[in-house]
Amino acid sequence: MFSSIHLLQPHLLSLLRIISSLVLFSYGTQKILLFPAAASVPPVGSLSWVAGLIELTLGFLVLIGFQTRIAAFVLSGLMAFAYFIGHASKSFFPAQNGGVAAILFCFVFLYLVAAGAGPLSVDNLLKRGRTAIAA
Repeated sequence: MFSSIHLLQPHLLSLLRIISSLVLFSYGTQKILLFPAAASVPPVGSLSWVAGLIELTLGFLVLIGFQTRIAAFVLSGLMAFAYFIGHASKSFFPAQNGGVAAILFCFVFLYLVAAGAGPLSVDNLLKRGRTAIAA
């Protein structure tokens, strides 16, 4: 079983990118587009609203795999910022301060900075197009 599982690695990278960005994107849609219906909406221009706008736009870019490394870098920083601004002061332990998602998002996006978008991405399509033109 483990002898051929490495063949799935590139596609699982794409799946990790798609699922993690889809979840983050949904936070942005809730804050900015009010979908699904939000209990409270951050005021326009507030720190939470700006974070939602970044989650919405860059989350979508990572979702489709376009400019993935740059967008993931900014999102990783956003999630680190969110953790230290919104969670770390409540408790040292993420399970107690509610920051588990922020930490996981931070490091998943940091991994995507290093690993790239994977084969199922716009970045990969553009790379293949440039290679075909050069040949």
